[in-house]
Amino acid sequence: MKNTQFIKTILVSTLMLGATETAFAANWGSYNNLTVEAKLIGGQQYEGLYARIAKWEEATGAKVKIISKKSHFEIDKEIKSDMAAGTTKWCVGSNHSSFAPQYEGLYANLNDLVPAPTLAEYVPGVMASSEVGGELLMLPRAQFDVSVLYYLKSNYTDSAKSAEFKKQYGYDLAVPETWVQMKDQAIFFADPPNFYGTQYAGKDEAIVGRFYEMLVAEGGQYLGKNNEPTFNSEAGQRALQWFVDLYKAKAVPAGTTSYVWDDLGQGFASGTVALNLDWPGWAGFFNDPAASKAAGNVGVAVQPMGSVKRTGWSGHHGFSVTNDCVNKDAAVSLISFLTSEESQLAESAGGSLPTRTAVWEANLAAAKNGDDAFRLESLAAFAEGAKHSFAVPSIPEWIETTNIVFPELQAAILGDKTVKEALDSAAEEVDELMQESGYY
Repeated sequence: MKNTQFIKTILVSTLMLGATETAFAANWGSYNNLTVEAKLIGGQQYEGLYARIAKWEEATGAKVKIISKKSHFEIDKEIKSDMAAGTTKWCVGSNHSSFAPQYEGLYANLNDLVPAPTLAEYVPGVMASSEVGGELLMLPRAQFDVSVLYYLKSNYTDSAKSAEFKKQYGYDLAVPETWVQMKDQAIFFADPPNFYGTQYAGKDEAIVGRFYEMLVAEGGQYLGKNNEPTFNSEAGQRALQWFVDLYKAKAVPAGTTSYVWDDLGQGFASGTVALNLDWPGWAGFFNDPAASKAAGNVGVAVQPMGSVKRTGWSGHHGFSVTNDCVNKDAAVSLISFLTSEESQLAESAGGSLPTRTAVWEANLAAAKNGDDAFRLESLAAFAEGAKHSFAVPSIPEWIETTNIVFPELQAAILGDKTVKEALDSAAEEVDELMQESGYY
């Protein structure tokens, strides 16, 4: 079933559930000849939502001027530069639960600006993690993230491959349940430069988050009880070795150390990657014949287990309003529209996990009542993955630690340092940072 049909189905399901826009959300206000400046995260998976901005403009008479659209890593740098320069009179900014603790004083407390009945319509747990120091700093969009395993199903229906794999590895070829099995299979499937077993985001917070996820799965922790670095443990070494082994075996593209999320999405959609750990927002894209060569051949499973447990690094996107915004009412109207039931129904049809209770229920009802087996499979994997999810440390220094750690992870992957040398070096620098921040 195509996405457009799924949207119609969940709209019907929502009406059956009695879900309607609140009076606040239904009346977006009148802001004739007013311009709202916004800095937004960019990328293929966000464009569908941004296309809806024209509806808000039509309803309100206002205009939205997107003054920056970049990856969240680049937007983060730009926002920090604005804060240092005192140039924060733009109104709306993309935010994320992992980034929000850094922006002290930048964003307004939405508890004071959005009616309580509207706030009550979002999933309570997501709203709690949208707060910093008791202040609600963003409205969550339909982008709750926990990565799951996307895979090409045809690799598991080839009898010759199955026989050869068992001969080499001693166990049956099946969708991997563990990180070790995923590594085995990625190396087995790889045929560079034409086909790769897997891929990973190799820089910025992206690789540190994945390393963190695997570290916890191996029984380790990123920081200790006083926020001291503890990732340079045996568990950390096992986690980092996974990345190193795949790169050394050429089971991942040579450029993987420069990849971030859009690179991974396009890579799997090219049909040249067997196994791909990625976010819910890509599900619809991966299985859309107009966009993806993997369409019709995509399976979705819960993320693999480590030697100790199954884990899932997670967080969520949202929109914030700056304290310096001159027209906060219009800015709040815009972010309320972008995270409304109607917007989340449309966005979640592409795979994103909604953060409004009624929309989540509508998605489940539509999947159960419809004929979209892929969507039902995806939702089941996401729901299971979410059971094992955890957030990154809610401290202002989180992103700064990742800026220290990721070059060291890269050094180990590229063979410039041993795994232990890289982790010890990173831990030494993070230790200095945490001491300077006054944690111990």
